[in-house]
Amino acid sequence: MLRKQWQTVVLKLIRRKLSEQEKKQVQSRLQKAYSENGEGFYVHAPKQKGNVKQQLGYIGRYMRRPAIAVSRIEAYDGKMVTFRYRDKTDGEEKTETISVEEFIGRVIRHIPDENFKTIRYYGVYSRRIKSLCKKLVSEWQKVARRWIVKAKRMLKRRTWSERIKEQTGKPPCCSKCESYYEYKGEVCLEDGNLKVKYAVCSTSKACLERMIRNVTGVQETKGSQEKEETTQRAA
Repeated sequence: MLRKQWQTVVLKLIRRKLSEQEKKQVQSRLQKAYSENGEGFYVHAPKQKGNVKQQLGYIGRYMRRPAIAVSRIEAYDGKMVTFRYRDKTDGEEKTETISVEEFIGRVIRHIPDENFKTIRYYGVYSRRIKSLCKKLVSEWQKVARRWIVKAKRMLKRRTWSERIKEQTGKPPCCSKCESYYEYKGEVCLEDGNLKVKYAVCSTSKACLERMIRNVTGVQETKGSQEKEETTQRAA
């Protein structure tokens, strides 16, 4: 792609400098030079080797930063500039001293022309398909919102009656009077004693504690009666 783009730019510059008469004379030769063997005139653009991520990082920094960092400039006396650079041929760091005029000339070569695009957006950020991407993203957001609402409903804490209804298929109710039960709390056994694990309110907690005392009192009464009967039998 780089080779073909460079060829196109060169041929346009040639045509721009020619008159109409000259264009007619060289048009066939220019076209042949561009399309011959699918390559046209040769442009040195070899395939990149090495660490691709490192190369992309270098290009990205190069587009957003100056051509040379200030830290690489070692000396300046008003006439000559000494700077460090890394030689691409052997990979070693070297030092070079040149005049101020030449140094400025090398730096300004890297300043892009006015309205020249150094970064081209593609994919979702491409201008050509911006409207299509906006439409697709909005549709995806609608689907995502529906899934979020559904997930929140699934993760919502269910009540005791809802859990019983899900397990049995009907809400909890008394088999005799067919009146519905109402969840007020839970009681569990800890260290051999009944204790309130959870209560909806203070009234419910007091009611559960009263029920525990009643059950404990009945158990103690039964235990004492059984003990007396055992004593009488032994006598």
